[in-house]
Amino acid sequence: MNIAHLILAHNNPQQLLRLVNRLQHKDADFYIHIDKKTDITPFLSIGQQKNVTLLRNRIAIKWGAYSMIEATLSGFEAILQAHKNYGYINLLSGNDYPLVTTQALHTFFTEHPNKAFTEFYAIDTVWTEAIPRLKKYYFTNYNFKGSVLLETVVNKVMPPRKMPKQLVPVGRSQWFTITLQHVQYIVDYLNKNKQVQRFFAHTWGSDEIVIQTILFNSPYKKDMVNNNLRYIDWSDGNASPKTFTYTDASTLLKSQKLFARKFDLNTDAQILNLLDEEANQYVNIVI
Repeated sequence: MNIAHLILAHNNPQQLLRLVNRLQHKDADFYIHIDKKTDITPFLSIGQQKNVTLLRNRIAIKWGAYSMIEATLSGFEAILQAHKNYGYINLLSGNDYPLVTTQALHTFFTEHPNKAFTEFYAIDTVWTEAIPRLKKYYFTNYNFKGSVLLETVVNKVMPPRKMPKQLVPVGRSQWFTITLQHVQYIVDYLNKNKQVQRFFAHTWGSDEIVIQTILFNSPYKKDMVNNNLRYIDWSDGNASPKTFTYTDASTLLKSQKLFARKFDLNTDAQILNLLDEEANQYVNIVI
């Protein structure tokens, strides 16, 4: 199973290199987007590996903004332009790390082809805290003085927004593993439906909604599995998930997930060392 790992990173080149080396496989390629706000110089050596592509079309990413989708689409375009027969496109952050051996990872996807592993909870009935994202106007994606004030004024005078093209909105986590066919469909759909692009450009946290919503309202809905194969701990109630340390090792290895996030090499390298040594050689995920 050929896999294209699309990695979105903005810091810590040493940790990114470790992630790439850990996932190295004869059937793997890496497409890496470095935030445009970040000096790319420390990352250039990573791009010298023959199966690593540093994306030229770099986006300055703002947290919660549509720019995260733009960075993902930049990766999609590069992968499609490579004209390689990838079985899966695997979206990771530079702070992710695998919980299984690389061979176990490739074996799992070989045994489960043609799926879209995402989180897609119905926003209207399940993930209801996301409803305001779709009803209100947000200018997070824009950099101009007074954007917050304008956002407040617009939401006072304008009626609640409605989903374009009668799309049924779903989502949750932005991280996923989908097929090349799914990627092609998403790129084509957004290119053909500028109204949808404009809607999500004014949606806060659209990176957690766009991809899943497009697939859910497409002929590929049947491929979707409501499991993005990542272990992420939000129990602290913060805006960002927990950073794992050595004390989390047992929980991670028992999670029946392929990846976890997030990790910080500077905070605790021991957990990465242990995962390298104890990585699961098989994972039993019920699909």
